[in-house]
Amino acid sequence: MNIFLNRNFTVMFLGRIMTNIGDSLYTVAAMWLVYELGGSTFYTGLAGFLTIFPRFIQFLSGPLIDQVSIRKLLIVTQVTQAVLLLLIPFAAYTGFLTVGMVLIISPVLATLNLLVYPAQIAALPTVVVNKDLPQANSLFAVAYQGIEIVCNTVAGILIVSIGAISIYLLDAGMFMIGAILFSLIRLPKQVKSQPKEDTSVQAVLVTYKKELKEGLQILLGNKFSRLLLGVIIINFVGGATFVVLPAFSEERGGAEIFGFLLMAQATGSLAGALLAPYLKLESFGIGKVYAIAFLLSGLLWSLSVFTPWTWLMIVIYAFAWFPGGVTNILINTSIQKGIPKHLLGRVFSASFSISGMAMPLGSFIGGSLGVLLGSTFVIFLSGLTVLAVGVFWMFDKTTRSLPNQNAINEETFIKSEAPLLANE
Repeated sequence: MNIFLNRNFTVMFLGRIMTNIGDSLYTVAAMWLVYELGGSTFYTGLAGFLTIFPRFIQFLSGPLIDQVSIRKLLIVTQVTQAVLLLLIPFAAYTGFLTVGMVLIISPVLATLNLLVYPAQIAALPTVVVNKDLPQANSLFAVAYQGIEIVCNTVAGILIVSIGAISIYLLDAGMFMIGAILFSLIRLPKQVKSQPKEDTSVQAVLVTYKKELKEGLQILLGNKFSRLLLGVIIINFVGGATFVVLPAFSEERGGAEIFGFLLMAQATGSLAGALLAPYLKLESFGIGKVYAIAFLLSGLLWSLSVFTPWTWLMIVIYAFAWFPGGVTNILINTSIQKGIPKHLLGRVFSASFSISGMAMPLGSFIGGSLGVLLGSTFVIFLSGLTVLAVGVFWMFDKTTRSLPNQNAINEETFIKSEAPLLANE
């Protein structure tokens, strides 16, 4: 592919792969370790809450990403995560490991990740030309979802064979490799609009507040508020489902099933991301695409848990995540095309933050309901909720009237007030 002749893109792509390997293995290992140490979905729910809670403040990182060196940001976050991950094996080997320690480290790692992904996406328009953005986004999705497919499956096997603690050691190595790769990135320096800049604390705070307000104003317009509400609800039940998967998997066979279900989720999302450029959905209204996509997703999501055969359950669950992969590519590309490059960091940070703000609450409530009602009921109810959101979008006139991707430009985003939110 010609895009891989671009040195900066190739290095960033390989670095993302290393980062995704570390993240994917850690996600499975951490959730299983919490369940193993705590013995209840309440602890996995609490872990999910603490891990996703940083999304509440992720939008604050937008102006920071727009101002600092993305290369330095990527290097520092990778090295810091490697060091933090090593604390878990050290505590285990010295006899001081507790579920509380895992719960404390998890949100710190999550906060660092919330800086990494918006920074990488915001840097793409600087690394590649506009015509290559759809391909670059699709390849980044492959790096994210494709690695998850392999790592989620392997993690389940590794938990059984070598234990969750050893996975932490492997993760630390992946993050260090990622830091080395990111150090090879050479991005052009940003051109300052003024020769001299007031660097006083007061001036910096005023500028930060102004830039933060700009990002939120672009994001939170009236025209797309229906999608915003729906995405928040979907992420709420997504958090609830994730934290009860270890208990559900234990009932169905053990850690291997947990890995296979996460693999199915990643496989479905990846397939959607890969096929998105070929489905020719750019000419269809984004609201209509969202409605149909999540009608199908909710239906398959809720039905999967009642399938008597484990293999078929995994297949159906994978198809439930296909629509999300499709819509992610369409929406991310729309934002990158319609938002001025100097605003992308703050807008993407606000997008990820607002779209995922309900996940911590969903994780906590889902874990609590799992104790009272069982993990199967929580997953089924989550699927029904996604289905209900799709029905609402289908019959809502405002949602159906949203423009297609080809019609979106800077005037749509800036004057018409809001870009679409990206699911994660």
